[in-house]
Amino acid sequence: MSVSELACVYAALILADDDVAITSEKIATILKASGVAFEPYWPGLFAKALESADLKALITNVGSGVGAAPAAGAAPAAGGAADAPAAAAKEEKKVEEEEEEDDDMGFGLFD
Repeated sequence: MSVSELACVYAALILADDDVAITSEKIATILKASGVAFEPYWPGLFAKALESADLKALITNVGSGVGAAPAAGAAPAAGGAADAPAAAAKEEKKVEEEEEEDDDMGFGLFD
């Protein structure tokens, strides 16, 4: 991520924190006031991308699990979306079995 992109992110966060509408003009004003050099298209791209998003809700719901990314960070292959819950359950069962194997070693910490 470039400095100008990061500056646009911060400018959008500042505007959202102050409950001000996120527009390209306001982002550009903040960037100019901060002395950041930026390409003229960045504020417009960020304003367009965030016009329908509730930025405060996105920030407060990070990690809520509802829209969380998969652990591997990759999207499932085409047709694999229906198999995702089954694969997740299989992986969870495998982890549980490994934990059980670790627990049943014939000795314990408090024996």
